[in-house]
Amino acid sequence: MLHRNFFVLCLIYVTTTCGFVSAGEAVINTAAGTGGEENNGDAGAARAMNIGLPFGVEIGPDGALYITECLHHRVRRLDRKTGELTTVAGNGQKGWSGDGGPANAARLDEPYEVRFDKTGNMYFVEMQNHIVRRVDAKTGRISTIAGTGRAGFGGDGGPATEARFKVPHSITLDDDGFLYVADIGNHRIRRIDLDAGTIETIAGTGEVRFPADGAKAKGSPLPGPRALAIGGRTLWIVLREGHSVWKCDLDEKTLHHVAGTGKAGYSGDGGPAIKATFKGPKGLALGPTGNLFVVDSENEVIRRIDLATHVVSTVAGSGRTRSYGGDGGDPLKAKFSQPHGICLADDGTIYIGDTRNHRVRAVSR
Repeated sequence: MLHRNFFVLCLIYVTTTCGFVSAGEAVINTAAGTGGEENNGDAGAARAMNIGLPFGVEIGPDGALYITECLHHRVRRLDRKTGELTTVAGNGQKGWSGDGGPANAARLDEPYEVRFDKTGNMYFVEMQNHIVRRVDAKTGRISTIAGTGRAGFGGDGGPATEARFKVPHSITLDDDGFLYVADIGNHRIRRIDLDAGTIETIAGTGEVRFPADGAKAKGSPLPGPRALAIGGRTLWIVLREGHSVWKCDLDEKTLHHVAGTGKAGYSGDGGPAIKATFKGPKGLALGPTGNLFVVDSENEVIRRIDLATHVVSTVAGSGRTRSYGGDGGDPLKAKFSQPHGICLADDGTIYIGDTRNHRVRAVSR
């Protein structure tokens, strides 16, 4: 477990490098949700509205926080200035319908993660529909851009709409018009050319074993690619079954081991990330200066990898105990219940989908 003094030093360092929080000022609070599961409406004050199983969180081009709500099959928008929560996709009913019409009239099935392209179009992956959908920034209309709706594997080299996925979890976009999908049930990472509408596998073979460090991504196995993030020409990858973090050099097309020994555990804070242990990590985000934040979900903590020093630390969560608590206080004393999604705002605020607590939490100064 991380020593208190080490955390203070970490906070001083982060203050001087990325404007996250000052020493002694880090506080965790609930940004949205009440802890209740039932659907109590589509709009209202964020801390009075129920959010059933929030997974993905993302800052949109408008500065709002977007949240995927798996239990009620919606994508919600939190206005960070007014504190108002609205629904931007999904009518609250489970299913697959609505393509060509308004996004908030469509039926979804467990939207898992949400992302935006550089022109403001919204994309999200629906885990149980095995598809990726798009909401047009100008019209608000929804369409399916990948997947047939049937679980399986197939379609590489052809139209993405004819491809089959198996419980896809995470997506991310680069600046060149490509969308990447963590096709976790197939143990592969797929890439969609958004202009051509085609799909291919760039890493993973379907085998549940580790790749060799430095190996070519194509043709190498990947055990459970769960979360993805893009930074420049680097694709960051969290392996859920592999309890580790990897990166793919998109120019060299090679895989490199970044963090985690591959064995489940909770150790290594203050030392090299490559020697640390994680347990079922499920979320990933780059910070304002490029440092990596990992949702170490089964350990109930948020960890940070300093990409300059390669040192790992815990920045939120007291560890291991699955419960709720800590709002208004030190993030290291907070309790989570199987958190999943994570994102960072420009001011360094960390937003976390605290899934089983039916809340979105925020760590800020």
